[in-house]
Amino acid sequence: MSTPTRRLTVAQALVRFLSVQYTERDGVRHRLIAGTWGIFGHGNVAGVGQALLEAGEETMPFHQGRNEQAMVHAAVGYARQLDRLSAQAVTTSIGPGATNLVTGAALATINRLPVLLLPGDYFASHAPDPLLQQLEHPTEADVSVNDTLRPVSRYFDRVTRPEALIPSALNAMRVLADPAETGAVTLALPQDVQAEAYDWPEEFFAERVWHVRRPAPDPFELAEAVAAIRAAERPLIVAGGGIHHSQAEEALKALVDATGIPVASPQAGKGSLRYDHPADLGGIGHTGTAVCDDIARTADLIIGVGTRYTDFTTASRTLFQRPEVRFVNINIAAFDAHKLAARTLVCDARAGLTALTEALVGHRVNSAYEAEYRAGKERWEQVVDAAFTAADENAVPTQTQVLGALDAVVGDEDVVINAAGSLPGDLHKLWRARSRRQYHLEYGYSCMGYEIPAAIGVQHATPDTPVWALVGDGTYLMMPTEIVTAVQEGLPIKLLLIQNHGYASIGGLSESVGGERFGTAYRYRAADGTFSGAPLPVDLAANAGSLGMDVLRAKTVRELREALAAARASDRPTCVYVETDTAAATAPPAEAWWDVPVAETASREAAVRAREEYDREVTARRPHL
Repeated sequence: MSTPTRRLTVAQALVRFLSVQYTERDGVRHRLIAGTWGIFGHGNVAGVGQALLEAGEETMPFHQGRNEQAMVHAAVGYARQLDRLSAQAVTTSIGPGATNLVTGAALATINRLPVLLLPGDYFASHAPDPLLQQLEHPTEADVSVNDTLRPVSRYFDRVTRPEALIPSALNAMRVLADPAETGAVTLALPQDVQAEAYDWPEEFFAERVWHVRRPAPDPFELAEAVAAIRAAERPLIVAGGGIHHSQAEEALKALVDATGIPVASPQAGKGSLRYDHPADLGGIGHTGTAVCDDIARTADLIIGVGTRYTDFTTASRTLFQRPEVRFVNINIAAFDAHKLAARTLVCDARAGLTALTEALVGHRVNSAYEAEYRAGKERWEQVVDAAFTAADENAVPTQTQVLGALDAVVGDEDVVINAAGSLPGDLHKLWRARSRRQYHLEYGYSCMGYEIPAAIGVQHATPDTPVWALVGDGTYLMMPTEIVTAVQEGLPIKLLLIQNHGYASIGGLSESVGGERFGTAYRYRAADGTFSGAPLPVDLAANAGSLGMDVLRAKTVRELREALAAARASDRPTCVYVETDTAAATAPPAEAWWDVPVAETASREAAVRAREEYDREVTARRPHL
């Protein structure tokens, strides 16, 4: 008896296959590939493009992008908002369209977020080589520009024959749905193979449900962790992004309420507890709060949950200063669980936290420790109030007062998105996260240009949610193109565009390391050759308006608050533009160090002084072995 088959092109078969893939966790099913972003060229228009047209919107929704990198950012924002249970695909032509994917792929993989990349490729037959936009390699004929995606992909394959699609597509879904393995997945598609017909087994198009597991902690590892926690006098939880991905916020709160252990948050984990929970100490590390970093310096046990321990979190390994400090790490990925020579619980974050709560019944930290960190939290709230509040409502706002105005307008359900510049530090220190997904900082790759397309992805994922993209002038100039997509699709994203005439974050860093803010200001070139003349006469608000957004300009704190309220109520893509007062510093200073190497020899006095400071700070680094 013959196996039933269906004759389709490779591209048509891939689209049909993707349309019937699902994830399931806790009994809830989600579509794994919920839509496809695309920009078409000769490398994909007759293959994947034709297949998407033939399949129709009900089978595979299509989103038109303006920049390939931005399409990946939008897909990543979508996946993060939906806890990695649903993702999107991105199709491009060969050549520059494909290489534009690399930055977005790196961002996805570093942040452990799923996205499926479908770049066009050379002819598998090599019949018409060299193609338009094809890279020729003199000794490796199978190399193409798509090979740049290999190191930033969690799975990569070049589908050079129709039948090879079946195992490749199944492996792609396996990786996308695996919480320990997920990231960017690339299926490079030679353009002749995309259009080639094949008799596909009907079983390939049957619905498949990929179960997203919640592995429980190993009993031995759990016992070791419980013993370490019971023995600790000053434990501190570092709640990373894995809390959100696992939907473990309630499990974290239950453990904290039962034990009194305080919680620190890296960028990805902020909002794991509501900001007003008495045990929430806010951000940790270089851009952390004073109370959090003070507690971290004297902690004898760090309990990392779903965190990668980046240098910003550990203050370049100078933060955890107590000689006997040890680490217990809960992480679904063994690679991350073993960092800092920790005791490990390689398991799902929610399962691990629940097991700890059950095993720690009756255990609570010392009341004096609770009183200490609660008093520190109250002091820090006064710092936040001072940074957010303007003495004169008719004055030009500082950047932190811009955040204060936004804080006064948003609701618990709003999502605030940022990735780069000086805003991540201010947000990490000051933002009062009200819900599990309100605080959306991409700081694994800190990619300028992420915010606007990510806002589109979040809006796709949760259509009724007010979504804010917070963007400085430097970031805006990197990638404003997807404003057109938001206008085209009628997505009411809110863009808060802050003008401070340059790279403010890097300017401040440059000054601190002896670079004297070289090359960081957006100003005319002066007679001495430096960029120290008058500010450039650019009008970014007019640019946003020209791309189709409604634009509200605000010059004072009062006008800003009114404009933000109007933007939040709008059902159209709306930009609020404000120029900040950069002379008045209202942001709290850094509470911990960050290692940026300084020139060991220099003739300029600023660099000499910076190196002396560097040599003092670096002595605090600890290996944590």
